[in-house]
Amino acid sequence: MTDLGDGTRCVRAGLPEPAPGQPFLPGPVFAAPYHVDPWQGPAASPNGYGRPDNPTRRLLEAAIGELEGADCRVFASGQAAITALLLTVLRPGDTVVLPTDGYFPVRAFATDVLAELGVRVLFAPTVGPYPDLAGVRLVLVETPANPGLDVVDVAALADRAHAAGALLAVDNTTATPLGQRPLDLGADLVVASGTKALTGHSDLLLGYLATRSTVLLEAVTGWRTTTGAVPGAFDAWLAHRSLATLDLRLARQSANAAAVASLLADRVDVTGLRWPGRPEDPAYPVASAQMRRMPGVLCFDLGTADRVGRFVEAARLVAAATSFGGLHTTADRRAQWGDDTGPGFVRLSCGVEDTADLVADIAAALAAAGPAT
Repeated sequence: MTDLGDGTRCVRAGLPEPAPGQPFLPGPVFAAPYHVDPWQGPAASPNGYGRPDNPTRRLLEAAIGELEGADCRVFASGQAAITALLLTVLRPGDTVVLPTDGYFPVRAFATDVLAELGVRVLFAPTVGPYPDLAGVRLVLVETPANPGLDVVDVAALADRAHAAGALLAVDNTTATPLGQRPLDLGADLVVASGTKALTGHSDLLLGYLATRSTVLLEAVTGWRTTTGAVPGAFDAWLAHRSLATLDLRLARQSANAAAVASLLADRVDVTGLRWPGRPEDPAYPVASAQMRRMPGVLCFDLGTADRVGRFVEAARLVAAATSFGGLHTTADRRAQWGDDTGPGFVRLSCGVEDTADLVADIAAALAAAGPAT
């Protein structure tokens, strides 16, 4: 389906061939054990036990795989997918480079677990400078970075990593496969949280890993089977159902982010505005060349935690919540979760509300929050 548009691909991704009397998307298969052929055993069917495989999960993997342009394995959460990546690829004595400004639980996992296992952990900002990659086994980047929204040139970094004999993995959570396809840019693996914009309804936890390497795919699949980090059948079905509207949701979220960024850029009481779709943003030159669409997430600073609280309380259309990419606009003061940001730093995830309504509500809420102190 590579010749079709994003909306068409999202609607049809992973669906079985049409059959009279059957639904467009088959319902979730709830089973732990399945009937096994009494003579051939598990060789007769992929369905023998629900941990290694499940037909609902396979359809979702086919769908995400079509969008990423690779084979895919889904996990119980984004963190489970990243854990599988790190513990599958890395061995004691290996070196990994991780982002200083990416998802903070990954940094915590690296220092608390990987380092204790004998893995050498190095950190670098998303935009660099990067250390000498000689002897590095894996470079993991998140682009656009969460929560600061810096963007790295994936193709250039892939060339540098491969020249040093390293693998490059890209966390594609913020962009989604409609925003960019890192494997087309030279990355070896994609990992992402499907909890956020990919599924977009704030009602499930999901992660996935995609790669074009048979060796890496087999290793990750074996890890998932052994550890049992699988999503339930209903979560897999909900995720697949939600993919159909991904193109539509992202279009409105991106348009809302552009309008909100324009509002905030003109306010003297808002600082540190970042959105890679703004020509004035430091990430814009790379993002505009590399990304097919801009995310619905932006960040800014309101100065103090109290002012953030007053802003969110005054807003009618902005809810206080962590995570991002959902249908509803949310604001997250990242410092309250232990993230390395200032007390007034806000990650705003634009939902699919009418643009004019959202902009008016945010303007009114900022006025009600009072001046920065």
